[in-house]
Amino acid sequence: MNLRLVFYLLGLITLLIGGAMAFSLPWAFVQDSYEWKGFFGLFTSVILCLLSGGGLIGWGFSSRMDTLYRKEAMAVVGLSWVLATILGALPFLLSGTCRDAVRDESGEIVRDTQGGIPMENRIPMNMADALFESQSGFSTTGATVLTAIAEPQLVPRCILFWRSSTHFLGGLGIMVLFVAILGQGSAGKALMRNEMPGPTKETGHARTQDAAWKFAFIYAGMNAVLTGILWLEGMTLFDASCHAFGTMATGGFSTYDASLGHFDANPWIDSTVLLFMFIAGMNFTLVYWFLIGQPMIMLKDTEWRGYVAILLLASIGVIFFGYTRGDFKEEGLLGAIRYGTFQVVSVMTTTGFGTHDFDSWNSFGRGLLFLLMFVGGCAGSTGGGIKVIRHLLFFKILWLEIEKAFHPSVVRPLRISGKPVEDQQLRHHILVYFSLVLAIFVMSWLLLVTVEPSTTWTAKEDPLQNKLIDCATAVSATLNNIGPGLGTIGATRNYAHFSWWGKLIFTWLMMLGRLELFVMLVLFVPAFWRNQM
Repeated sequence: MNLRLVFYLLGLITLLIGGAMAFSLPWAFVQDSYEWKGFFGLFTSVILCLLSGGGLIGWGFSSRMDTLYRKEAMAVVGLSWVLATILGALPFLLSGTCRDAVRDESGEIVRDTQGGIPMENRIPMNMADALFESQSGFSTTGATVLTAIAEPQLVPRCILFWRSSTHFLGGLGIMVLFVAILGQGSAGKALMRNEMPGPTKETGHARTQDAAWKFAFIYAGMNAVLTGILWLEGMTLFDASCHAFGTMATGGFSTYDASLGHFDANPWIDSTVLLFMFIAGMNFTLVYWFLIGQPMIMLKDTEWRGYVAILLLASIGVIFFGYTRGDFKEEGLLGAIRYGTFQVVSVMTTTGFGTHDFDSWNSFGRGLLFLLMFVGGCAGSTGGGIKVIRHLLFFKILWLEIEKAFHPSVVRPLRISGKPVEDQQLRHHILVYFSLVLAIFVMSWLLLVTVEPSTTWTAKEDPLQNKLIDCATAVSATLNNIGPGLGTIGATRNYAHFSWWGKLIFTWLMMLGRLELFVMLVLFVPAFWRNQM
């Protein structure tokens, strides 16, 4: 393991993150009053990024021209996300961002006679809170510990913009941006392959940087287009930018506690975000072919057709049972279509925006949303989850195995879109991946049930008997990068009341889910760090 080369590249990534933080600084000046605490927190974080990045580059500078092998590439990707989580947490801590404040019996924040929030009544973020919020942003999960997002005295606007900016960076992919800007020659292929979600096709070394630039241009361009549309539909530029970041990254961070439900009176905003969430859940290669005038490539793609079919069937089920069971009594049939479809797309693409309290829906609707958490978007999208293509391959493998039980002499190839899959290791990868997801889910669920105290529920007057299912949905929502879940982390709730250990478990799960398990797990294998290539 060439550690000097690894740390040299980590130094460059640290500078990249520090540069991204600087774009949030101007928002400290556009409010009614100057947000000096937010500015101080961001500015100090930028300086720390520059110093630490410079130190890492200096330490590994002599190895900058060395060959980057697969092990080094995996180490850079895995460690860069750990580093990004720590660096991204600095602005929250150094600015004194608060997750909540003391509230009265009605749930309102206690204020002084002039409408301010006394310092002694503010509840600042601790280290676990900051790491959780940072990783939630970078992994595009969208889970939060902030309970009063829209209160500038607790959460400065410039910090809120940085929080949404972590979505932009995480959705694009730190490594994709890194490869697009610096290239890294043949190593770029290994870096992108280890970070891009889902099983993707191999690309030539010479085309890797070109592919990274195309992905970056499409992603940034759609963020700009969506920002402009939301601004024209009535959002402020600040809100439009933050919600665009959360939509195209399938993250779900909002600038309001009610999420997109804050704009409930404007159905055009719902419809626009719904469309762009759908696009963000697609393979960006297909988006590229569509944009250059070849939509038939997209329409013929098996994964895309499966993606659309699952969304349609799930939406029909949620709408039908929701309407007949009275989940949308006040909204009527049109409301059932509007809110039901939105939440299905939001959950399956792992965006996590909310426009309706889906935790109050009937059991079928809530159960279906829970299952969709494990589906996710398409490979090569910004969505999390297991990915549609893996589910399609998994069921094809099951069908072949069932057929083999009564026709053991018949040998049929695994086919996608009518063509045999040439990669003989893919079947093994799919089965191992599903097994690993199940194992991590079960072990994390049992660990969370064990370490999380009962006061997490009783202090909030939640039914303690719901602890098992609440922990299961919390693990699912973080491992699959969804954000909101059911019960104590439902659509109108958050993760603030969980313990320090619970938040650290969620932080780890979000990182595992974003990098699809293997890149993070190998960091704990001693043989991985040995010098043998």
